[in-house]
Amino acid sequence: MGKPRVLVVGTGFAGYHCLRTLERVLPPDAAELVAVNPTDYMLYVPLLPEVAGGSLDPRRVAVPLRPKLPRTRLVQAHATGIDLAARTCTVVDIEGREQVLEWDRIVLTAGSVTRLMSIPGVAEHAFGFRSVAEAVFLRDHVLRQVELAEQATDPAERAARATFVVVGAGYTGTELVAQGQQLTRSALRGRTGLSESEIKWVLVDMAPRVLPGLSERLSGPAARVLRARGVDVRLETSVEAVTANCARLTDGTEIPTKTLVWCVGVRPDPLVESVSLATVKGRVVVDPTLAVPTHPHVFAAGDVAAVPDVFNDGKPTPMTAQHAQRQGKLAARNIAASLGHGTVGTYRHRDLGFVVDLAGTQAVANPLHVPLTGLPAKAVARGYHLIAMPGNRLRVAVDWLTDLLARRQVVQFGLVPEAGVRLGDAEKVGVATGR
Repeated sequence: MGKPRVLVVGTGFAGYHCLRTLERVLPPDAAELVAVNPTDYMLYVPLLPEVAGGSLDPRRVAVPLRPKLPRTRLVQAHATGIDLAARTCTVVDIEGREQVLEWDRIVLTAGSVTRLMSIPGVAEHAFGFRSVAEAVFLRDHVLRQVELAEQATDPAERAARATFVVVGAGYTGTELVAQGQQLTRSALRGRTGLSESEIKWVLVDMAPRVLPGLSERLSGPAARVLRARGVDVRLETSVEAVTANCARLTDGTEIPTKTLVWCVGVRPDPLVESVSLATVKGRVVVDPTLAVPTHPHVFAAGDVAAVPDVFNDGKPTPMTAQHAQRQGKLAARNIAASLGHGTVGTYRHRDLGFVVDLAGTQAVANPLHVPLTGLPAKAVARGYHLIAMPGNRLRVAVDWLTDLLARRQVVQFGLVPEAGVRLGDAEKVGVATGR
C-alpha cells in the first residue's frame, strides 16, 4: 500500500504554512505532500502596494515554493473541480491540459478573489489589485498617465490623466493611495510641464471613515496624513458608474479620470461553489478543528473557510493573513494527527493588532492593541512584515534601506499588457489570486 496523499489546494498564507508545518511534523515516509497552485511562489499580498508604488522590486513579494517546501510536489495549475466521493481533484495547467489528482486528505486553501459589484462600467474600466501582474501594471500605468498628462494640450484630457481614483478605504486601498501619491510626487521631479497641484489622488468609500475596521484612534490619524498630502478623501459615498474617462459617484459628482482601482473587498475563491459542501457567505463550514463535519478527510482554512471564532460568539473569523497563517498551521497538525502523528487541536486566536504603512515616515499600528502613529508605528509595521514574511527578508530590508537613502526610481517597463488586469478580464482568466 502506498503512502497516503495530502493535497493542498492553494499556496497563499494558509496553504503555504500548512505545507511548511506538515513537512516539519510528519516523518518523510508518513505521507506524500502535493500542492496545486497556478504560480510557483507564495505571494506576500500585504506588500503589493509598495510594489505598485515602486519602492519594492516585484520579486520581493514572491516567495519561491520549491526551496521552501523541498518535500512537496508542486503541480502548477488551477484546480477546477473536486469530487468528494471519488476523492479526486481536477486541475488544468497553463497550456490547458487537464489532470486528475487523487487524494486521501485534502486541504482547501484557495484564498479569495476580488469582489465585483454590478456597477455599470466597473468590470470594463476598473483595475484590480490582487496580483503581482496587477501591481506592476498599475505602477507603469500611473507613470504613463503622468507622462501623457504633461504632453496633453486639451485641459479635459490633462485633468483625466492626472487624476487617480481608488475605491475602498480599507487596508489595501489606504496603503495604495499613500504609496501612489508618493510615486507620482517622485515622478514629477525634473518636470516643468506638470505641477504637483495638478496631480489628484481620490479615495472613495461608503464607510463613515478611513480604515473602518480599526478604531478611531488609528483611522483618524491615517485620514489626517492622507489629507495633509493632498489626497481627496470621499467618505459615505461610492461609485455609481465608470467610463473610460470618468467616474460618477453616488453623490452626483463626476471625477474625470482614466485610472480607477477597485479595492472594495474580496470573496472566497469560486472553486468553493463547485464543491458540494455547506457554506456560510460563500465560505466552507468547518468545525473548530478545521475539518468539514460531513467529510472528516476534508479540511479548509483561510479565506475559503468559515472558521468559528471562539472569541466572537462563534462567528467566522475575518479574512486576514494573520488568521490564515495560523489556521494553515493548525490544519497541518490535525491532518498529521489523523495519520497517527500528534493530537488534534482546536482553533483559538485573538488578533494581535494591525499595521498600515502610509509610505514615507508615516504609519498607524496597534500592536497588542496599543495604538501607535508616526515613526514608532512605521518601525512596528516594517518589523512585523519582516517577521511575518516566509522569505526574502534581507532583500526587502535592502530595498527599504535603498528607498530611504536614494531617490525612488520611476521607470516604465511595459511588461504587463492591459488585457487581463481589468476586473472583467481578471475574472475570466483567474488573474486575481488568493490572499
